[in-house]
Amino acid sequence: MRKIVAGLSVSLDGVTESPPDWMMLNHEADEVIRGSIAESDAILLGRNTYADFARMWPGLGDSSPMAAFLNNTPKYVVSSTLAELDWSGSTLLGADLAAELTALKGKPGKNIHIPGSPRLVHSLLLAGLLDELNLLIHPIVLGSGARLFESPSDRVALELAASRTFENGVLSVTYRPKPGS
Repeated sequence: MRKIVAGLSVSLDGVTESPPDWMMLNHEADEVIRGSIAESDAILLGRNTYADFARMWPGLGDSSPMAAFLNNTPKYVVSSTLAELDWSGSTLLGADLAAELTALKGKPGKNIHIPGSPRLVHSLLLAGLLDELNLLIHPIVLGSGARLFESPSDRVALELAASRTFENGVLSVTYRPKPGS
């Protein structure tokens, strides 16, 4: 069965908003991102990330591995407000998200990758639909901005599956929901 795997950059104080403004990327982060791409053959996006990506990535064609992946891979978009999707290869998911994602996971293929979309990641984690959470934790405190976990009552037990410290101080961590919690 396929897995739904999220990949997010997060500051030390939990901010996920506007990562291009503060991310500390290097060859090690690039390696992790390329690995996620290689293990995936579908993309899941929330409305805001879809809108941002649809404005930026199509114009870049296949100019980079990430552009090629995003432009040429089937995209599934979670939104109750969008009526049309202009980005080639995009499909709008309907009202019964849990059933549609379960069906999508049951189809043959590689992982379903969520690049960004922190609100979607948060909701899928709370609903028990996220299989893996890959975080690049950057050693920067931003003080303000949207966070992956906004509510202190949102408790989900996770277990560490892998971790690695990059030479620039960024931590790459992989968590999975803890069985039975």
